[in-house]
Amino acid sequence: MIPLTISMSDRDNVAIVANDGGLPAGAKLSSGLTLREHVPQGHKVALVDLPLNSPVIRYGIPIGYAAQDITAGSWVSEQILRMPDARGLDNLPIATVKPAPMPPLEGFTFEGYRNADGSVGTRNILAITTTVQCVSGVVDYAVQRIKSELLPKYPNIDDVIGIEHTYGCGVAIDADGADIPIRTLRNISLNPNFGGEVMVVSLGCEKLQPQRLLPPGSIPINAGNTSEELDVVCLQDEVHVGFMSMIDSIMKTAESHLERLNARKRETVPASELIVGVQCGGSDAFSGVTANPAVGFCTDLLVRAGASVMFSEVTEVRDGIDQLTSRAMTPEVAKAMIDEMAWYDAYLKRGKVDRSANTTPGNKKGGLSNIVEKAMGSIVKSGTSPISGVLAPGNKLKQKGLIFAATPASDFICGTLQLAAGMNLHVFTTGRGTPYGLAAVPVIKVATRTALAKRWNDLMDINAGKIADGTATIEDIGWEIFHMMLEVASGRKKTFAEQWKLHNAISLFNPAPVT
Repeated sequence: MIPLTISMSDRDNVAIVANDGGLPAGAKLSSGLTLREHVPQGHKVALVDLPLNSPVIRYGIPIGYAAQDITAGSWVSEQILRMPDARGLDNLPIATVKPAPMPPLEGFTFEGYRNADGSVGTRNILAITTTVQCVSGVVDYAVQRIKSELLPKYPNIDDVIGIEHTYGCGVAIDADGADIPIRTLRNISLNPNFGGEVMVVSLGCEKLQPQRLLPPGSIPINAGNTSEELDVVCLQDEVHVGFMSMIDSIMKTAESHLERLNARKRETVPASELIVGVQCGGSDAFSGVTANPAVGFCTDLLVRAGASVMFSEVTEVRDGIDQLTSRAMTPEVAKAMIDEMAWYDAYLKRGKVDRSANTTPGNKKGGLSNIVEKAMGSIVKSGTSPISGVLAPGNKLKQKGLIFAATPASDFICGTLQLAAGMNLHVFTTGRGTPYGLAAVPVIKVATRTALAKRWNDLMDINAGKIADGTATIEDIGWEIFHMMLEVASGRKKTFAEQWKLHNAISLFNPAPVT
């Protein structure tokens, strides 16, 4: 076995071990350095002697400081690293990076569903919005009936889903922060993949009344439905006598929406109509080496094509805030990013935790010692394009280009908030592996390691591990992701998550109190 290690910068004084199973003590690197102990795959080996308190450098920046003297050839584990303090939010570089404009990427299209409001869907789905968790069981029962009894009559419809959640009652609905889950649920109901067809199931006594969730004027009038009246089935209405009465009412209401959705046809639209959310979960030390850089290359392709791309996860970019503010297109965009970081710092402080709470046991087992190292590998998903906008949690995206959508790093909450922003396609990278999926949009899964891609061969759509193997470049995998996006968006290809119908429940971000 040839010992393989990977460094990210000429300044790095550590490298990660690339070999499956790691490297044993006594293994000799190409530089002539001999390992003093076994180093697991993805974990760091000291390339030089690192005295106590000296910086440990990966990605060309200090990811920590030696908590003891570390001899060259030793395993640099999380236990012997002291995490740096968070970067302050003052005296940051503001819109200082001015890259030469990249040439437009023209001629790329996909087959999408054009909506009356101008948005474009990649799928044709009936979504049934719920105002409160109490109705979820009833809606789930109705959805199964609709799929088995009604959907066969409407071949142009991909799916029927319930937008179910744990919000709606037992909450301080007028408190600071309560607007976030409400506008999130509202904007999810208006996702482009739902064709402007809004149907609501309410209990009746909940705090989140249908008219508060979707006030007059919030629903775009579509070509088939010119009524401005909200279409609501209220389970507590006296007309419902028994459970089956509720189910029959939901099914009857759904059928009118199904008829209109079935009339939708795919048409050729430019790649600029893509609204892509990029995210990582179950990350490892290879995330920032293979999958995320490839997604970053693809991000630049999408921006060149005129599309919208959202990167997110506040705690996973917080330690690189100076990199982001310097790439802001304007000082106003930089300030908006700083404001979102400051808000989240205060949110964590109220919970008496800091950003270090982010990293998981799996992250650490995969070689990520702390949130600083994780953040450096996460940021590269954003590519190199200027950051043209910032989106607060739950808001709907209204511009093109590269957008920082401020979300928690939780996979489920981040995906939910990107759905609310209007995402019509999702890209998710993973090193440890996760069956994550969303019912509302296709999720393309990118593996960071070949071993994972082979072991989970029917869950991972793209193998970015070929970059570490030396059989493909970052550019190769970036283009592979881009082309797969167009195929998936057109409905010509299904992702594995779609094939297996794997999806996580949406998870509303509610920073307000529960009563």
